[in-house]
Amino acid sequence: MASSNQQNYGSDFYAWTLQSADLLRQKKFSELDIEHLAEEIEDIGRSNRRELLNRFAVLLAHLLKWRFQIERRGNSWKYTIEEQRSELLSLLQESPSLKNELASKKDQVYRSAVRRAATETGLDKERFPDDCPFTLKQCLDFDFSPE
Repeated sequence: MASSNQQNYGSDFYAWTLQSADLLRQKKFSELDIEHLAEEIEDIGRSNRRELLNRFAVLLAHLLKWRFQIERRGNSWKYTIEEQRSELLSLLQESPSLKNELASKKDQVYRSAVRRAATETGLDKERFPDDCPFTLKQCLDFDFSPE
């Protein structure tokens, strides 16, 4: 028979989260919906990874736009670059192991950033380099500007 914690998972997710947290704090492990709890914890990690890679793609796209569409540079692009750097650094501070994801997925994220930059600028994708012209260190450096 399913516990009330397991039943809440499918019918009221918010109630399930509150009840699960309460059961954990009370160390009532036998009453927990362990399988769904494990899935949700994994999903939090995947969500953080997706946010990191998405923010990295936005940052790279704006760095490309800044370098290749000089005449359109403006404060909004500058703000977006700074905001993405700030959020990326916050995510990395909270979860340092995500830095490995940036390094291992850089080429894939760069291809996405090129598509985004080409769409947003109207420039042909061939105008952008095949390989990312910025190091990871440059991307995260508030003092770096791709002139």
